[in-house]
Amino acid sequence: MRSYFIAHIRWVNSQLTSTMKHSLASLLLLQACLHALIQCTVPASEFQLEGEYVLAGLFNIHHDSSAVAQNRPESIDCSSKPLILSSYRRFQLMRFSIEEINNSTNLLPNVSLGYDIFDHCSDTQNFPDIFKLLSVDGMIQPWGEPHNNVSKVMAVVGAYTSTQTLTVAPLFMMDLIPMVSYGAASSVFSTKLNFPSFLRTVHPNKDAIEVIVHILQHFNWRWVAFLNIDDNYGNDGRDLFIKRIKDTDICLAYTKSLNQYTDHYQIFRQIEAQRIGAIIVFAPEWTAEALIDSAIKLNVTKKVWIAGDAWSLNKNLPKKKGIQNIGTVIGVSEPKVTIPGFREFIASSKKQTYCKNAEQNLFCNQVCNYSSLSAEDVLTADPSFNVPVYSAVYAIAHALHKTLQCESGRCNGNITVYPHMVLAELKKSNFTLLNQSVTFDENGDPNYGSYSIVFWNQSGDAVEIGFYNFHPRYFFINNTIQWHTKEKVPSSLCSQECRVGFAKKQDEIHKCCFNCVICKKDTYVNKTEDPYTCIKCKETEWSAPGSTSCNLRVVEYVAFTDIGAILIMVGVGVLVGLTFAMSVLFAVNYNTPVVRSAGGQMCFLILGCHSLCSLSVFFYFGKPTTSFCILRFLLFFLFYTVCLACFVVRSFQIVYIFKIAAKFPKLHSLWMKYHGQWLVITVAFVIQALLLLVGYTFGPPKAYNVLEYPDKIILSCDINFKAFYGPVALLLFLCTLCFIFSYMGKDLPKNYNEAKAITFCLLLLILTWVIFATVKLLYHGKYIQILNALAVLFSLYSFLLWYFLPKCHIILFQPYKNTQEYFQGLILNYNKNN
Repeated sequence: MRSYFIAHIRWVNSQLTSTMKHSLASLLLLQACLHALIQCTVPASEFQLEGEYVLAGLFNIHHDSSAVAQNRPESIDCSSKPLILSSYRRFQLMRFSIEEINNSTNLLPNVSLGYDIFDHCSDTQNFPDIFKLLSVDGMIQPWGEPHNNVSKVMAVVGAYTSTQTLTVAPLFMMDLIPMVSYGAASSVFSTKLNFPSFLRTVHPNKDAIEVIVHILQHFNWRWVAFLNIDDNYGNDGRDLFIKRIKDTDICLAYTKSLNQYTDHYQIFRQIEAQRIGAIIVFAPEWTAEALIDSAIKLNVTKKVWIAGDAWSLNKNLPKKKGIQNIGTVIGVSEPKVTIPGFREFIASSKKQTYCKNAEQNLFCNQVCNYSSLSAEDVLTADPSFNVPVYSAVYAIAHALHKTLQCESGRCNGNITVYPHMVLAELKKSNFTLLNQSVTFDENGDPNYGSYSIVFWNQSGDAVEIGFYNFHPRYFFINNTIQWHTKEKVPSSLCSQECRVGFAKKQDEIHKCCFNCVICKKDTYVNKTEDPYTCIKCKETEWSAPGSTSCNLRVVEYVAFTDIGAILIMVGVGVLVGLTFAMSVLFAVNYNTPVVRSAGGQMCFLILGCHSLCSLSVFFYFGKPTTSFCILRFLLFFLFYTVCLACFVVRSFQIVYIFKIAAKFPKLHSLWMKYHGQWLVITVAFVIQALLLLVGYTFGPPKAYNVLEYPDKIILSCDINFKAFYGPVALLLFLCTLCFIFSYMGKDLPKNYNEAKAITFCLLLLILTWVIFATVKLLYHGKYIQILNALAVLFSLYSFLLWYFLPKCHIILFQPYKNTQEYFQGLILNYNKNN
């Protein structure tokens, strides 16, 4: 037998991790089992039942918390350890399930199921039990050799904890013996490459963590502590929790692994120092009990405790004195389901005395020492994982039913059943149990079920307040919780939530700790998408400081139907009418002294350019476009240059005739010979045209949105002033020359007072644009376009009214002044006086 053990374990040793290798190597010696056989000599008929096919059961009815390193392999007497009443209840539930199946005429008819159950109380010192299950007639078949005998053990129900399961599972995986766990929730068992014959009827850790996260989000608890048992179950839960909250508002403020040596005082001191209000305890009931006991003794108060499914239905803690002071306990649990017939089975079982007359086919940790327990003790114990035990037994039974081809009330007894055949049917499970369809996914995890959300009330009962359904996914919590803060839901935040319109500015390494900064104007914060950033509004939008959204700006421009635009266009119409009338009047009286002194042919050019300039006013109204902006400035710059050039020439001619011609007669002859006045006007026009061409090439005017007002967009034309330095400079140069020449002729004869009129018109022109420039610096609204058009119109009217209109008045109402004699008389008087 010793050689068989060694051969079999060598293969196991090669499949395990380095840590497991070390622990298994120390347990290979046969004397451990022999010592256990000698030590355990008490009858245990509750643990065994003969049957054609045997199901093994691993239940930690007692709990060994010691972790003492052994120099040599030793077995353990579980009955000497503290009793776990909830596990004993689960143990009885397996017995009940098999008895119920044996009494059924539909499931496995004429086939008797037996069981071989062990008190699996230790993570590392229960190997003799496992070897007993793997043996055939006391011998273990070496792996790789033909099977001469077949063990009656078709499948294993258990083990309970992830660490226990991880320790023994590889031994069953070798021969593909199905192992259906009712409590091992670690994620590692979902890897079928390492655990090909492992299935479970308990939801994996990721499902419990999912429900816990939903609870945290429902009550807005973002600053939490996570306390877990320091084993595969607890560490896996912690890792899954950290991964799950990565993209949420939840922060893990503190985490600690728990064992029997943990200093609870230091843990609670850290939690108080960080002002953590919600504590998740992801641990089995014995670890949770020690933690909560310490919390009561250390006077830890006003906390929210979130219990994992391993202790949320604990029966001892809610009755503890002082438990109400620690705060509010909310838990995640398997739904409470009443299993028909189980109460009667326990009542009947407790009346029997198995231990007195049992046969002596005994093995380690199948000890019956529970005579002091009453039926009520068992029935009122923590019901956690009862349904998973029940489902595990029935899943195996249904798989065996399929394997034996049971039909029409009989099973095929000629089929030699191997565990791997049962495993194949287990994976395809699809049956109804307790109104629940039982199926498994590709990883062997339950593809059905739900979680209950419970609350420990003042009476010490776990009351269901909600649930989380997995297929389809649905989460619900009602409002019947009696909080330790009375009516108000307790908070657990590092920083209080920012007010509306404030963005979070992260203050520490945790995103939950922040300062609140108000978003400035034209920015907003969207707490749903990104509560940490003030987002800039689009150009077409605006917002006030502290906004949560942007508003569309009102688009404004001067429409043609605006009253101001209509009045100015009427003014343009009047101007064009006046220029036309004056042109007709001047044409009729062309040879009169007044017309000749006003400029003769040049008058028609000036009046024509005035009319063309006035057309630019129309392009200040309506929605600005690039073409509108170009024509707005092109017409005015080009034709107003001609007007100014005409007045420069006219003022120069008047001054020259009266003050310079006598001194420079040759210059006068050249001016007359080469038509100096037209040459100057043409050159000015050509230079301005070239300057505008260059300016439009490098920086053409274009439509532009004025954004200086918070709630509106003013449509205007953008002028590149650098590109228009030349045209503006030329206009200023012509104005300066015109002013110099006209000012020199201020004392000319009364009928030759064109110089005075030109000077006055220039002063009005300058005053108009100075006023406009001042207003433009102070005001940028849509009506600046009307003021600009008005300035253009005033520029045209100044010459029309103060230069041409007096001439028209003389022609029409003072004809005696429009004679040659009158003009010659004025000239003679001027010459006498000068």
